[in-house]
Amino acid sequence: MSEEENPAAEAVPVQDVQGDGRWISQHNRFVQECKDAEPDVLFVGDSMVQLMQQYEVWRELFSPLHALNFGVGGDTTCNVLWRLQNGELENIRPRVVVLWVGTNNHEHSAEQVAGGIVTIVQVLHTRLPKAKIVVLGLLPRGEFPNPLRDKNSAVNNYLRSSLPRLGFVQFLDVGSSFVHSDGTISCRDMFDFLHLTASGYGAVATPLHELLLQLLEETPQERRASLV
Repeated sequence: MSEEENPAAEAVPVQDVQGDGRWISQHNRFVQECKDAEPDVLFVGDSMVQLMQQYEVWRELFSPLHALNFGVGGDTTCNVLWRLQNGELENIRPRVVVLWVGTNNHEHSAEQVAGGIVTIVQVLHTRLPKAKIVVLGLLPRGEFPNPLRDKNSAVNNYLRSSLPRLGFVQFLDVGSSFVHSDGTISCRDMFDFLHLTASGYGAVATPLHELLLQLLEETPQERRASLV
């Protein structure tokens, strides 16, 4: 599926239907952060990324890696694409980028969502050719089995087959640990059966942190020009 015919691969800003300009304000803050920050790791995505920084795992595992968090609640692949193409990659040269987005793409098919994620990965690689990229798989959602959970699983299957062909990206799927043998998800892991609790983030953060350490070790540290 080409980008031209995939609506999930079109860069679109969030419409300010509520009238308080919050989404564009968050984007502008991220663009401003790019002017001063020198991150080694950049996290980009929706609320799954955004809320991570409210938990201890962010302070314990990711802040020491000089990580920036560019997560915005409710974002789709289209919104993340727009943000990245409108200033959020300027002036920064992270060595690793973590992408986690797609569960909010309710208007798109699983194949379209996966295509949108692949398009974001390609944009990241074009803008940051030296960076390694990690794509996190979409998590299961809902207390009981449901169509959205099936769709997220299908997105992951598409990514599992398409991402390795790109070469510069790794796919990390930790979703299976959240589904119990009876098919349910516990509120101890997802407080609203979508967003993660502290223990839920712990299940994601541990393997992600190990992978990031490995990638940062493999990637030679670029010497940045000293600021005058």
